[in-house]
Amino acid sequence: MPEIVPYDRVAAVRYAHRWAYGRNPQFYNFDELGGDCTNFASQCLYAGTGIMNYEPTFGWYYLSANDRAPAWTGVPYFYNFLTRREKSPGPFGIRANLRMLMPGDFAQFRFYDEVFGHTPVIIEVGNPPSLDNILVAAHSQDADYRALSTYVYQEIRFIHILGARPQNAGERSASNEEDDLSELFQEGVQPAGEIGGESGE
Repeated sequence: MPEIVPYDRVAAVRYAHRWAYGRNPQFYNFDELGGDCTNFASQCLYAGTGIMNYEPTFGWYYLSANDRAPAWTGVPYFYNFLTRREKSPGPFGIRANLRMLMPGDFAQFRFYDEVFGHTPVIIEVGNPPSLDNILVAAHSQDADYRALSTYVYQEIRFIHILGARPQNAGERSASNEEDDLSELFQEGVQPAGEIGGESGE
């Protein structure tokens, strides 16, 4: 297996468009429990990488609403996981400026609090890039093709995804639940049922 798995940006953006105004029932909807934006961002990122990190505290994974890493649904944890220095499994990236952005990357907003609280998925980047022509999809204030310039915020930052590192030999392998998720992403199946859970975003 390659040391770095390429990020399938087309798959991530396709997923973002498919579910921008809907909820994939394979994942719990955190709208009423802090927001669903980073859960949605993680789903898009997983659609483009297919690799999770099963470290309970500092990893990035989702098996159910009650069995997931903080980085799957938490805005600052999502950023910290993706910009980590250690070469652990899963997607990774760097803090970026406008010129580095590509479809499938992420923006994060800080509104009124001291912490960042919203994670849209970038789905289109103009040339030259600007806040007016970088468009995003998001949950919790659902949106698709929304310009960054239409948000009112105190601070914005960006994450450029570089790829993903595969699971290493001897580490926890993908569970049956993740195998099922992978198949659903690849086949476009819309599973029935909803998973109960706890607070998100």
